[in-house]
Amino acid sequence: MLVTYGDVHMQFDAGRSTVMRLMGANSSPGQLSAVFLTHHHSDHTTGLQDIVLTRWTMNRGDQLDPLPIVAPEGPSVRFAERLLDIWDDDLEVRQSHTGRTDNPRIDVISFPNPDGVNEVWRHGDVVVKAGQVRHEPVQGAVGYRIETPDGIVAITGDTLICDEVADLADGADVVVYEALRFSMIDDDAPNAFIKDYHADTAAIGKQAAALETPTLILTHLIPPPRNDAEEQAFADDVRSGGYDGNLIVARDLTTVTLG
Repeated sequence: MLVTYGDVHMQFDAGRSTVMRLMGANSSPGQLSAVFLTHHHSDHTTGLQDIVLTRWTMNRGDQLDPLPIVAPEGPSVRFAERLLDIWDDDLEVRQSHTGRTDNPRIDVISFPNPDGVNEVWRHGDVVVKAGQVRHEPVQGAVGYRIETPDGIVAITGDTLICDEVADLADGADVVVYEALRFSMIDDDAPNAFIKDYHADTAAIGKQAAALETPTLILTHLIPPPRNDAEEQAFADDVRSGGYDGNLIVARDLTTVTLG
């Protein structure tokens, strides 16, 4: 998820193809003000190296400031700190070929597992807060709340339905919620374990209705919809939970504007 306010560009998680999607969204790695990690699962982090390396290789001018990577203490921070270790040979040959003396630089900003919803980053009028979510056995999983003068966006990350998400999303104009259709996963299926730490679509609808969320965006869709009918089924499940607000089943490059 990319959230922008003026010239502040904030990328939340970085799965595969993030760089290409940034370019498609009229942004780029070089425009990012910060990257925020919700947790260390690979589908949320495999694109982070690409962001950092592409940001460096695309730059041909002034010395780049370090890219802030904001992450909860524990595995996410350790991943970010070791991010560039395997690229020493690649960077060396590029530097010797081009005469560059600088390296890709990151600034890992860690924060403790939040008790409540706490500020973790600020840039001008933009405040980003983090709140614990329930994605056990993953430890240190969080969601984020982005507060701007134009509105508030809450991003759940991966989580069960829980009171912690309600605290994070309370009063938000837009809630971006991961979504799993529990009805499509048999309890005895090999992948049934994913029900242990993801959010059921009908239950999302019930919680969003209670929160009176104006706009709800579903993402991280499981199972991935293969056609319009399967995509509509996600929306139907949420409606069955009682939600009647603005509902969007997200695709790549889906955009919502506030203000």
